[in-house]
Amino acid sequence: MTITKHTLAGVFLTLLICTSAALAENPMPTGAPNNGGFPNGSLDGWKERAFAGNSTYQLVSTSEGSVLKGSADGTASVLYKEETVNVGETPWLDWSWLVQNTLAPINEQTKQGDDFPARLYVVVRTGLLPWNTVAINYVWSSTSEEGSHWLSPYTEKSVMVAVNSGTEGLNEWQYERRNVVEDFKTFFNMDIDKIDGYAVMVDADNSKKSATSYFGNIEFSAR
Repeated sequence: MTITKHTLAGVFLTLLICTSAALAENPMPTGAPNNGGFPNGSLDGWKERAFAGNSTYQLVSTSEGSVLKGSADGTASVLYKEETVNVGETPWLDWSWLVQNTLAPINEQTKQGDDFPARLYVVVRTGLLPWNTVAINYVWSSTSEEGSHWLSPYTEKSVMVAVNSGTEGLNEWQYERRNVVEDFKTFFNMDIDKIDGYAVMVDADNSKKSATSYFGNIEFSAR
């Protein structure tokens, strides 16, 4: 099986590649998120997998704690965490992100344009083998309509959901909330009570462009 960024859903649950990250000295360009920094202010437990060179991931200090800065320059790598989350009790996924630029003009619904300045994956295991999984990708879209969704051009086991789109809100913290139980029912007709991991990604390998984004708190809650 050829490993690509598009088969991440199955692969990242078995990878043991350690992340290299350092605390950056530069402050945030437009302040800090008001819902807190990146979980635990640490990359302990997070791992990185490269697909087309390495995107750069590092913690940046803010008044709300450390946030994660991700940059891609024609590259694609993912930062992921294997963690079982009981979404039967905590179905709401809350997060914040700040995107500095989009990758337009690209067609994100094709293999040639399947790049996003910011992604947040949520993964559910469906069998014993590493690739027996499905994933929802919450993305900041460069060109697709906000609220739209589509299957990954590489696999029907991965759905892309455009939570934000275009240039509106660039360089400002955006606060998002999704009910992952409802989303897996909507997009895969699955009834789930847990997820098996999640990941963040900044990728620009197909478009050969550059993108920089920041990720604040990521939290699962009951309501």
